[in-house]
Amino acid sequence: MMKLFIKFGLVLLTISLCHAQQQCPLIPAPMHAGYTEDVFKLNRQTALFVDEEHLKNVGRYLQQELLRLKGFPLMAKSSLDQQSSIRLKLDEQLAEEAYELNIAQDGIIISGGSAAGVFNGASSLVQLISQVESMAEAVLPVPCWTIKDEPRYGWRGLMLDESRYFIGKQKLLSIIDWMAFYKLNKLHWHLTDEPAWRLEIKKYPRLALVGGVGDQHDKTKPAAFYTQQEISEIVDYASKRNIEIIPEIDMPGHATAANRAYPAYSGGGSEQYPEFTFDPGNPETYTYLTNILREANALFPSNMLHLGGDEVSFGNDSWLQNAGVKRLMHDHRLKDLKAVENYFMERMADSVYQMHAKLLVWDEMADINLPKDKTVIFWWRHDKPQQLYQSLKKGYETVLCPRLPFYFDFVQDSSHQAGRKWGGLYSPLQDVYHFDADTWVKDDKQRQQVLGLQANLWTETVTNNQRVDYLLFPRLAALAESAWSADAVKSYAQFEERLKRHLKLYRQHDVYFYNPFHPNEIPEPVYFKKDKKDLNAEEN
Repeated sequence: MMKLFIKFGLVLLTISLCHAQQQCPLIPAPMHAGYTEDVFKLNRQTALFVDEEHLKNVGRYLQQELLRLKGFPLMAKSSLDQQSSIRLKLDEQLAEEAYELNIAQDGIIISGGSAAGVFNGASSLVQLISQVESMAEAVLPVPCWTIKDEPRYGWRGLMLDESRYFIGKQKLLSIIDWMAFYKLNKLHWHLTDEPAWRLEIKKYPRLALVGGVGDQHDKTKPAAFYTQQEISEIVDYASKRNIEIIPEIDMPGHATAANRAYPAYSGGGSEQYPEFTFDPGNPETYTYLTNILREANALFPSNMLHLGGDEVSFGNDSWLQNAGVKRLMHDHRLKDLKAVENYFMERMADSVYQMHAKLLVWDEMADINLPKDKTVIFWWRHDKPQQLYQSLKKGYETVLCPRLPFYFDFVQDSSHQAGRKWGGLYSPLQDVYHFDADTWVKDDKQRQQVLGLQANLWTETVTNNQRVDYLLFPRLAALAESAWSADAVKSYAQFEERLKRHLKLYRQHDVYFYNPFHPNEIPEPVYFKKDKKDLNAEEN
């Protein structure tokens, strides 16, 4: 009887192992994945063939990533021959970002409905190859998978706040690489706020030279900002990885750094938030800001400009004593400061639309009337669902980024002290993974207005790039699956199993991550501890 139990146990173990081996290791989980026990032997004679001229950037990405992750130089060829090869091609029957990846013994074919779809297939191949252990010198045995996949949402975003902490070009490019690895496709770049201004504007050089001084923790740090040449290089780098970059120039609040550089356009502030606003009562303010936006729009081909529009009431007390604002209120019959705020944004929105760009704003702006086909609302206040419903009711396209669970500056473990909480609540990995837009949006028509999901990394508690990593990883992987994968293929238990392999990749590439399986494995990176009241505050 004991032998029978042992034999039965071995059979179950074998079945379990086979089942585990057949779980597709990709994050995010694909829609359909079939596995065989064959392998494609990737070697130095393997050729890369690209069918279309505009797929060459995808081919270059594949070459660069295999070299970066595995030290493997893939050879590009101009014609398809009989030897083993990787082929990239378009398939008009597939949706724009959909792809098919077929890995067979004699070759690999990646098909996509567009260059973006082919890129997504290449990203999946990069992930599969990154987890392969070489069995012989210069040979990578790639498991044979047949994958058919497409994203749930077209907007799969990450916002980085560089005003409060300057991440810098090298680290930023690394984050872009990981975004591409996980098929995230929108980088919302928060470049201006109270602590510092991080974008070179040729017409107003003091914005960067003076406004770029300091950060959240040290007001005396030398000026740090991105030159326009660096911006162009970063935008190009991201574009080749199917990532659009959207700049945020915050207004009319969070303008402290800009006002330090050009005080003539300051609208003042409050006791707690001095020089917090631009001056809506000064006609020259609108010319000044429009000139800034023209340069920004020329630098970022996404044709999207995020103007913030949040938390203006924190520092607009001085508007009540501003003669220009009083005239504005009288001339345009504006009953209160909220009406002044709305007037300001509507006027700046006109400037954006004249540049043939879309206006992006936080959910405070859902209250005003803007063209619904030219405006995108970002719902961030999880405790104010009425702002989400207001946005959808008015017909605005909307991105969901509620602070719980998508503010990545919130701690991810109850024991963590260095970070923010909301009434004791925080943003653990499983909450990021399990976020379901359908919980909030139940109307089928309104679901079509939800562009997708985004996580926001505010950097009040960041003083080094280790902490940037610690807040992003592995929640970035959970965000990717939440935004990409259909409910039918999602399983948190399976995600955890796949994630264990990715933690190994993080170690290999010096990513300072939080380990949800062994929370005390790596201590929290140190930062300058602020008053807990500040850390738990509502503001961005």
